[in-house]
Amino acid sequence: MSTSGNWLGRTGRLALILAGIAVIWALINHYGPSIGITTATEKILTMTCACLLLAITRYFLSISLNVKEIYYRRKARQDHNLPQEESRLAQTAQHHETLTRLFLAQRDNYGRFWPRKVQILLLTGSTADVELLVPGLTSQLWQEGNRTILLWGGEPSTSLDSDWFNALRALRRRPLDGIVWVTSALTHYAKTEGGEPYQPILPDTMDAIAQGFSNLYQRLGWRLPLYVWSLQSIKDNDADRVTQSVGCLLPAGCNPQELGVRLAELVPTLIERGIQQVSDRTQHLFLLKLADLLAHRSGFIAEPLSALINPYRPSPLAGVIFSPASFNTKRSVKHHWQKDKRWDVLIDSLCSLPTGLAAKKRGFVWGKMLRIIIAAAMLLWAVGMVLSFTVNRHAVINSSAQVKLAANTIHSVSERLHAQLDVQKILDSLQYRQLKGSPWYSRFGLSQNDTLLTALWPHYEASGLPLIRDAVALHLEENLNFLARLPVAASPRDQPLQAAYQQLKLYLMLAQPEKMDASWFAKTLLINWPQRKDLTDDIWQDIAPPLLDFYARNLPYHPQWRLATDEEWVNQVQTLLVRQMGLLNSENSLYQKMLAKVAQQYVDMNLADMTGDTDAARIFTTASSMTAVPGEFTRKAWNEAVKPAIEKMSSDRREEMDWVLGENKNTFLEQDSPEALQSRLRDRYFADFSASWLKFLNGLHWQQAKTFSDAIDQLTLIADVRQSPLVALMNTLRMQGKTGQSSAAISDSLVKSAKNLLNRDEQPAIDQQSGERGPLDATFGPLISLMDGKTGTQGNIPLNLKTFLTRVTQVRLKLQQVVNAADPQAMTQTLAQTVFQGKAIDLTETRDYGSLLAASLGREWNGFGQTMFVQPMEQAWQQVLTPAAESLNAQWRAVIVDDWNNKFGGRYPFKNTASEVSLPLLGSYLNGESGRITRFLQTRLNGVLHKEGSHWVQDRINAQGLTFNLAFLKAIDTLSYLSEIVFINGEAKIHFELRPATAKDIMQTDLIVDNQKLSYYNQLPNWKRFSWPGDTQAPGASLSWISTQAGTRQYADLQGAWGLIRLLDKAEVTPYQGVNSSFHLRWKTHDGWPLNYTLRTETGEGPLALLQLRNFVLPSKIFSIGATEEGS
Repeated sequence: MSTSGNWLGRTGRLALILAGIAVIWALINHYGPSIGITTATEKILTMTCACLLLAITRYFLSISLNVKEIYYRRKARQDHNLPQEESRLAQTAQHHETLTRLFLAQRDNYGRFWPRKVQILLLTGSTADVELLVPGLTSQLWQEGNRTILLWGGEPSTSLDSDWFNALRALRRRPLDGIVWVTSALTHYAKTEGGEPYQPILPDTMDAIAQGFSNLYQRLGWRLPLYVWSLQSIKDNDADRVTQSVGCLLPAGCNPQELGVRLAELVPTLIERGIQQVSDRTQHLFLLKLADLLAHRSGFIAEPLSALINPYRPSPLAGVIFSPASFNTKRSVKHHWQKDKRWDVLIDSLCSLPTGLAAKKRGFVWGKMLRIIIAAAMLLWAVGMVLSFTVNRHAVINSSAQVKLAANTIHSVSERLHAQLDVQKILDSLQYRQLKGSPWYSRFGLSQNDTLLTALWPHYEASGLPLIRDAVALHLEENLNFLARLPVAASPRDQPLQAAYQQLKLYLMLAQPEKMDASWFAKTLLINWPQRKDLTDDIWQDIAPPLLDFYARNLPYHPQWRLATDEEWVNQVQTLLVRQMGLLNSENSLYQKMLAKVAQQYVDMNLADMTGDTDAARIFTTASSMTAVPGEFTRKAWNEAVKPAIEKMSSDRREEMDWVLGENKNTFLEQDSPEALQSRLRDRYFADFSASWLKFLNGLHWQQAKTFSDAIDQLTLIADVRQSPLVALMNTLRMQGKTGQSSAAISDSLVKSAKNLLNRDEQPAIDQQSGERGPLDATFGPLISLMDGKTGTQGNIPLNLKTFLTRVTQVRLKLQQVVNAADPQAMTQTLAQTVFQGKAIDLTETRDYGSLLAASLGREWNGFGQTMFVQPMEQAWQQVLTPAAESLNAQWRAVIVDDWNNKFGGRYPFKNTASEVSLPLLGSYLNGESGRITRFLQTRLNGVLHKEGSHWVQDRINAQGLTFNLAFLKAIDTLSYLSEIVFINGEAKIHFELRPATAKDIMQTDLIVDNQKLSYYNQLPNWKRFSWPGDTQAPGASLSWISTQAGTRQYADLQGAWGLIRLLDKAEVTPYQGVNSSFHLRWKTHDGWPLNYTLRTETGEGPLALLQLRNFVLPSKIFSIGATEEGS
């Protein structure tokens, strides 16, 4: 037995134990005091516990084995599996105990890594067959010899011992190297006790065996190579016979036919070796008999084994081994197995099995996948390292080149600054990567980001500061030197003080890194330094922003870059600027700080706060840009915080200078009294107060009502004094508008009111003494006057809020009567038509009154006045107009449009057809005095539409809320224009003159209009007067000509009353230059000859005006309802 696990021996073990105890004692003495082990007793106790812990760890398996034996023995006694006198029976070890003993034995033999040094085979089959091959295995459960362990696995066709195989899985990662099925059923020579030969294995039996192997693989979790060991019942028990391996190894995926071929291939070898053995001794017949069996009855072996390589349930059959029963191989030493040469082929093949037969873990092989992943990761990591090396090397080389170029004074300033810009880009990139992480392709353990960044900063300081910081300082010093050279008593009013202040601030930022504001610095410096002497303007404007911004951003992190300044010179510049700018800076600073402090103490005042418990959301909405008035601009804030703060700031005359002008100079304002400062701060505050309230109030919008009833409900709400959001808002505005009024002004107002009550008859029409008594009177005065009824009068009606609410109530009652009427739509139309006819009603009068109220507030309150006083009435009027407009559209269609289309539709000139419109009938519609269209407009739209000259114009007041159809207005303007030209006396009659003109190769032209003929023989042309339509029974127009190349030819012969208009439609008409009443007419023949005439009219375009009726369509709608509608 190997003793490799005990290489130290007893002496070595003792020495190792003593050395370990000494090391533990030394550690306790060295580290014990730091964890509270100080006394000798504590050290000894700790030492004892440590040794005990190590001993338990070392002998844990042995202790665990003994504990488990005791436990299972007691459990067996409780389950009555053992008799009372247990000691009389040989104790059978449990499976886990057996494998634990196996583990301990192999560790002693081969060391702690024994699983890698041995091969483990599982033998299955009947107990008798296995005992013939390996005597004692079935009772001992395992045997070991020559680094091979044999385990007993039971019969394959029976149910598996779950405990045994579960314990096997825990033995090592791959529990087995192979499975051997030992069987004596694959022999044809065996005889039963009755003398009958053995019957071949039945298919059902082989199926059960194959299923057993499949279950075994599933239980173990591994697919293991399977060997079939066929014990041949051939009497050859001579101990002197030479043992040898007899069998064949099979390839992966072997089928039954190939199995038979492989078995047949053994026959020649068996015969050769069998003859040799028989020659030595005639009793050695095993090989020859086996050869005979394989040669003549190989199917007796191959057919049963075909069940194991069935394609539907294949087993990894790796080989078939033949041998007789073992002879004299049982050993007296327990668990020891003596290997002979019969096992050589099987054991040697375990290391060289093809891939398809090698042991393989079932299911997803995490280990293999992990190895592939690790290998791929290593490959990717290697590629990444190469890529990272290349990237980092390029970065280092590029940075080095740019640094050298920026530092080389041989090159021009432009080249150095461009190189410096490249260095800054590299530094920017390195800084970003330092914060956010380097790109993946530059990492892989080779990233030089931080190292390169650290190395570049000194180079930037050496080359960048002279080019950037020193140049900036020199420029600022030159600009400030003029101011510094001025005497203290001088008054440099022409000096741009704001620019000087900015330049000083820029200069001090270079000297005080903690004050640096990078964005302001770069932007302001570029404005103050648009040109650099040693660079062209375009280059400087291109590279300056990034250069300055980078320096400014990094200066606070590198204080050593600060600029050394001349303190005396800086103090001189500060003193001069303080004297000139101190007042303005301190006043603005005080005001802004005061507002910021007050804003934190008072919440903003929104619309709900201004209207109290009223339902303001039903009628008002605020603008999205300003939903509330800032809390610092309220009367409460003024009285409690702002006013005391201003008084305190005014009494404290100390100047609050910023750091640029010197915080510790204790400069006092001169030539300015506290009263003047207080007055300026008050005026500024109340100006902002007024602006905030105006912006909020002018941003209010009237909530649009969706229905007529909603509009009435809104009017009801605003007219109810107790619940009106308008009244509540106006009361709030009156209170806020009196912010800042002194108590004397209030008492004077009360005295004056009492006098007015006693002397009403002596009151002047306009009170000239009613001036401003408060800082907000200029803004809120008109509004307060409206509340107090002091705005003025319209006739005998006063302009005030109370009168407006009374009128709104009257309108609301009138509209409710409309809603409650038997026919609300008819009553609504009656109201609207009353206005259309030019008569006034309560609604329009109240609307006009609201417009007057809004106008009385002034332009500053325009948005507020429109929302409060105009839009409510406009909305109500719109609700009345909508059904009335629809009704008028219907009347227009029924009275005018439908008849028009019936009488004129499809006729010339409205359509280019042979059928013509009757001129008298057309005149009945277009007559300017009594035409049907004119009468309709004058009787039904007189209040909203009137005629100015030849145009119809909508009334700007009464037509508010109405949207006229633009196509309708255009159409009636066209018809009105035609009526003044064609139907001026009621009947169609036009007088005009024609004069022929010469044309090349034209000898004669003849023009006939309603039997009125004009002939031209190429002589001096004369004017001829025509009347249209003519008094003739055969109306029409014709045109003919005679050329030098042909006789008389006809251009056109158009019969009918509209013949002239048809002929004019074919002519090219151009206005006569310089004469508004003349037109040049040209008819072009099909041969290209021009026939020229000049037309002179008495009114307008004369007969040419009728050409406007071509394709004319009379719109069917007067008003556009809702969205914009096209006229039809």
